[in-house]
Amino acid sequence: MELVFFVNGKKIVEVDPDPQCTLLTYLREKLFLCGTKLGCGEGGCGACTVMVSSINRSTNKIKHIAVNACLTPVCSMHGLAVTTVEGIGSTRSKLHPVQERIAKSHGSQCGFCTPGIVMSMYALLRSLPQPSMKDMEVAFQGNLCRCTGYRPIIEGYKTFTKEFACGMGEKCCKLSKQSQVSDELFEKSSFTPYD
Repeated sequence: MELVFFVNGKKIVEVDPDPQCTLLTYLREKLFLCGTKLGCGEGGCGACTVMVSSINRSTNKIKHIAVNACLTPVCSMHGLAVTTVEGIGSTRSKLHPVQERIAKSHGSQCGFCTPGIVMSMYALLRSLPQPSMKDMEVAFQGNLCRCTGYRPIIEGYKTFTKEFACGMGEKCCKLSKQSQVSDELFEKSSFTPYD
């Protein structure tokens, strides 16, 4: 059996692949793409999130989904395209807007979960270029972060959404005339345009 798939645009041909090998193990140990992390190994933390792309043959459209590489057999990638955090941008070349906004909003502390969170947002944007806040919340249900408390992550990524609303609704402190609260974590005009 021969396994043929793409990783970050590069064609991978694996002759006689190990059917028990996960995509995560293959990426880290065979391709040395170590941005994808092994967290829980059970699909619960999202540190291993990558984007898998396939063509829907009936509609002839590309479908992008975020998957847990720790649960995905590498053999199931035949004919598909995998994008890892290394494939979207870097400090050497140029950060992708998703990476830039998590950095500018201070959404990363230890950084272990960050690649998975970046890839969840990237996959969402590839599927839905202007998501709602609800879409974003659903996309991050599979990602855990033990350091930031999520607020800085959401602050950075809300800039991609159609709207943003405070969870306090009409009691939001920003709606008060006496409010002196600023929500400026970053200068929005400094963002690299997202297209």
